[in-house]
Amino acid sequence: MEQAQLRDWIASHLGCPDLAIEAVQPLGGGSIQENRLVRCRIGDTVRGFVLRMDAAATIASSRSRAEEFHILDAVWKAGVRVPEPVAFCADPAIVGAPFALMGLVEGVGLGPRIAKDLSLGGDREILAETLGRELARIHAALDPREVPAALAFLGAPEPQPALAEIARLRASLDGIGAKRPAIEWGLRWGKVRAPACRAPSLVHRDFRTGNYMVDASGLTAILDWEFAGWGDPAQDLGWFCATCWRFGRTDLEAGGIGSRASFYRGYTQESGRTIDPDSVAYWEVMAHLRWAVIALEQGARHVSGREFSLELALTGRMVPELERTILRATAPENWS
Repeated sequence: MEQAQLRDWIASHLGCPDLAIEAVQPLGGGSIQENRLVRCRIGDTVRGFVLRMDAAATIASSRSRAEEFHILDAVWKAGVRVPEPVAFCADPAIVGAPFALMGLVEGVGLGPRIAKDLSLGGDREILAETLGRELARIHAALDPREVPAALAFLGAPEPQPALAEIARLRASLDGIGAKRPAIEWGLRWGKVRAPACRAPSLVHRDFRTGNYMVDASGLTAILDWEFAGWGDPAQDLGWFCATCWRFGRTDLEAGGIGSRASFYRGYTQESGRTIDPDSVAYWEVMAHLRWAVIALEQGARHVSGREFSLELALTGRMVPELERTILRATAPENWS
């Protein structure tokens, strides 16, 4: 990465001609995008930024960095706890690809560590309740009837988000040529039982442990907005509570970090909405289906040869376990 051009761009954007870059280094945790820490000195002040850009290969359902940045900006203005959106650069000549620049937020974001290290996140029931409140703020951040021009790419909400989600998953499977009977069975199950959505809203679509940061006292920021769009609010509740995102703490139904009751309490108190348990249960099954499809796509990124990565290859190997969970959850004896 050419630091001189990056320095000039940041300095020009911030109006700080004396800005100097002290360090640029990769940040771990991004499984689809590349994140780099950019530490700058401005006079006597040191300021950290996160530069986020596309990896060598990505997956079809991931938004562009420009779209993700505009969504981040919208939820920041709505008061959701996210990194400060600083600027977006569409010129690929600066660092080799378009990128977003965000303020650095201190904390830990690694899901398995958050689930197991009780020195992080403060009181876990308070953390679960806080996450419920933040999710409610996300769902209220935008009015689908009055969308800012910068977010016109969101289009109109689909009348049946569950069926739209199934169509996207089928398209993703077709895109990589995957033939997985268990997933096809699950998608059929999902199509037959698709719940109605009374009020579509902005949904994060990847709201889970591993996509927020905590310090010793609690939540510091919600991360990774690349899948956000209109959808059923119950989708985010189901994604957060799905067994596959509890990192081994299956007894802690709220993301492996707390009780479902605390998470729901924070959500309902902040939103004023009631939660339909059946709808959330449906979206928990859909979470396993969607994660299985994404895992297949991650594995395909490695197999394609465009981005050799042990992490991507191992992610693709997770699919059979997800398929087993899908088959158990959708077995005829569980039909109602």
